[in-house]
Amino acid sequence: MAELVTGEAVAVEIKVARLASRACALLLDLMIQLVILNFALVLANLTTMVADDAWQAGLIILMTVLIQVGYPCAFETLSRGRTLGKLALGLRVVSDDGGPIRFRQALVRALAGYLEFWVLFGAPALLASLFSKRGKRLGDLFAGTVVIQERASGTSIYGPIAVMPPHLAGWAQTLELSQLSDELAMTARQYLARFWDLLPEVRDALGQRITDQVTAVVSPPAPPGVRPEILLSAILAERRRRDEWRLAERKARRMRIAGQHQTPWTGQAAPAPAMAMAGAAPVPAPPQGPPAPPPFSDPVPGRPAFLPPTNYGSGPYQDVLTQPRPGAGPNAWGTGQYPSGAGAHQPGAGPYPPGASPYPPGASPQPPPYPHPYGSGQQGWQAPYPPQGPPQDGAPPREGPPSTG
Repeated sequence: MAELVTGEAVAVEIKVARLASRACALLLDLMIQLVILNFALVLANLTTMVADDAWQAGLIILMTVLIQVGYPCAFETLSRGRTLGKLALGLRVVSDDGGPIRFRQALVRALAGYLEFWVLFGAPALLASLFSKRGKRLGDLFAGTVVIQERASGTSIYGPIAVMPPHLAGWAQTLELSQLSDELAMTARQYLARFWDLLPEVRDALGQRITDQVTAVVSPPAPPGVRPEILLSAILAERRRRDEWRLAERKARRMRIAGQHQTPWTGQAAPAPAMAMAGAAPVPAPPQGPPAPPPFSDPVPGRPAFLPPTNYGSGPYQDVLTQPRPGAGPNAWGTGQYPSGAGAHQPGAGPYPPGASPYPPGASPQPPPYPHPYGSGQQGWQAPYPPQGPPQDGAPPREGPPSTG
């Protein structure tokens, strides 16, 4: 690993390509170039049938330069730092500031590569890579570039970092991990993730130093004779298991408060359901019929009765109001008529039941007061009709006295 400072003065940790992967990528590129160069030389030799030897020599030189110099320059410029060999090995050429490679840098690397690989058979490139901290060859030093590892292995991405060794499971369950800080645990995890990328001597020394720091803050002491990486893996696996248990307990507590069904924890955090029901499905409202009819009151002495209209028409009460009341005679609701031959104010007839009277006890039945029909200013009890009685159906209306005005 190496630290790269971008143009915005941000330090980024990158994984520099190692010598073995770069050599494999170079061999693939050289094989492709040799195949293309052989086809080009065959085509150049065919020109002798139509041209002289000067044309043949010129074409051979042109084809050689285009393939040996133009191939890496064109591919690295168009694909932003990758040739076919680098693409197969997961490598990429970038600038020293982390930016994409430019045409000028690709051309300098290609010209220097012709001298390093085709003329001197790769000796300068090997020596420069061994003495450079970032594994740079002469072309990288001249162009200001570096080759990085772009593709990581599937195990380092998807595989587990810390696995519990079976022979350390009982010891790990008794550990006191409250003094293990997050920073120290992250350092141990990064060491395990890069374990196979380190040199053996560096790997052992770094692992022992990290293990000493971790075992100094945990108890009880570790069993003797355990390698540092195995011991760190057991501690981190137990720490992850306890964190998952705490998260599962917290989730179960929230579900108990919400009244939802809880799943017991079995050592691994249970996956959350894709959709949780908020409660029982709402009960559909029952179908509603017509509203109840209004309460029409029975006639009471001294108080007028509120009777339903004679012709109700269509509406929610038409079936209720047009039927006679139970126990009522021919003068039930809905007729609105007095018995034939009875007066308008005769007690005991019409809407009043027999024996009932709308007048107070001891009072003689009198017609209600009406104003004078002709506006003469007379006051007192006046009958609304002449002595002949109310007009009959079909009779012409009676005329009043002539106006004196």
